[in-house]
Amino acid sequence: MAQADKIILSDLAFYGYHGVMLEENSLGQRFRLDIECGVDLSTACQSDDVNQTISYVDIFSVIQTAFEERRFKLIEALAQHIADRLFDSFEHFEWVRIRVRKPEAPIPVVVGEFAIEIFRERTNR
Repeated sequence: MAQADKIILSDLAFYGYHGVMLEENSLGQRFRLDIECGVDLSTACQSDDVNQTISYVDIFSVIQTAFEERRFKLIEALAQHIADRLFDSFEHFEWVRIRVRKPEAPIPVVVGEFAIEIFRERTNR
């Protein structure tokens, strides 16, 4: 990871039906996502021109569509799907880091959450 610039969308909340257990598929649950997208922001920093960066709204729209367009048993697969959609949509992204959290997984725990995190770099496609 050569560059340190990134666009961050954190603590995004979605309601979905991802999971292995029957309750997760029928009742659904809340999910929290943290997304970091590695992109060179130096031109935008120097120019103060909105056209030289990537809109948070556009990034969110891709994430939301990817989250909702199909159901996954594993949140690992969900995270990979979101990463793929981000790379497909934004050619300047060098890498993405995605954390998917299940704060209400159907497991008897009083406090806490379960999560995965993936880091993917763009490969020549």
